[in-house]
Amino acid sequence: MTPDYALLARQLEALLDTRDWLTNSAQTCAFLMQEVPGLNWVGFYLQRQPELLSLGPFQGKPACHPIPFDKGVCGAAARTRQTQRIDDVHAVADHIACDAASNAELVVPIVIEDRLWGVLDLDSPAKHRFSEEDQAGIERLAAVFAERSDLA
Repeated sequence: MTPDYALLARQLEALLDTRDWLTNSAQTCAFLMQEVPGLNWVGFYLQRQPELLSLGPFQGKPACHPIPFDKGVCGAAARTRQTQRIDDVHAVADHIACDAASNAELVVPIVIEDRLWGVLDLDSPAKHRFSEEDQAGIERLAAVFAERSDLA
């Protein structure tokens, strides 16, 4: 069952009552893990160094750190600044397997004034977990996070 992403966006807007990016990123991860079914990991990777993503707030098992832009699905999202929706991560040649139970992945880049701030990464144990509707919904939720947070 696909979540009601319009409702989730309104709920996330109400939840993010501070401009603090750290608090908001932690709240966003917890909210997504609770409200979006079929996930085993949700988190942010931040660009703090050129061509490298650093682990930020997340929900789930311990994660890979750091992730270079030329590796994996998160690296591809950072490098291209385009959402990556992968039905089977094991079919991706340079996939970084942080959790062998993850089979599908959705990664949304967060770009502020033409600068990559980071990516929002969702993993699922179910292949083909993320539909076009999920992608549009999660992109909207990532936008809510960015609009409600000081990401400068």
